[in-house]
Amino acid sequence: MDSWITSIMEKFGYIGIFLLITLENLFPPIPSEVILTFGGYMTTHTNLNVFGVVVASTIGSVAGAIVLYGIGLLIDINRIEKIVEKWGHILRLSKGDIHKANNWFSKYGVWTVFFCRFIPLIRSLISLPAGMAHMNFGIFLVLTTLGTLIWNVVLVNIGAAVRGSWETIVGYMDVYSNVAYVVLALLFMVFVVLFIRKRIILN
Repeated sequence: MDSWITSIMEKFGYIGIFLLITLENLFPPIPSEVILTFGGYMTTHTNLNVFGVVVASTIGSVAGAIVLYGIGLLIDINRIEKIVEKWGHILRLSKGDIHKANNWFSKYGVWTVFFCRFIPLIRSLISLPAGMAHMNFGIFLVLTTLGTLIWNVVLVNIGAAVRGSWETIVGYMDVYSNVAYVVLALLFMVFVVLFIRKRIILN
């Protein structure tokens, strides 16, 4: 998949980056880490520049998030589960991924939209529960754009800084993703324990 992504970026430049990042938000298995770090690397030997790559990727990411937000407005969690149950093997998604994003939004409210933009996979899915909760669109747009911009600026600049070693950064991002998932799992366990203790005390 990585070679397919990089070939599109080399052929279509900013438009390719925009389209790929939009797809990355709609189909999370497409890795934004590859798109952004390679985009940064391309600024070192093509006519692309860091500002343009950041703008194209940010617009694409926000566009994808808006589509998912709109889908969230139209359907509920049960309907999403049915879609994932049917097509999840293609999208590499499970019902657990959907519930994880939904639970984070329910637990932490609107700021989840911002902070989850830094967590692979969930960064895309979080737009669905935001739409399902009918979150104020203006606030959603601001927090999504801000979180996305920070993520893109960091990865594009890292890709530009390491040049030909951009693939090494992608490897590190895989480690980051795994650590993030472990931390999320631990936090979830802590919340479950605290919830159970609270119920026991109340009873």
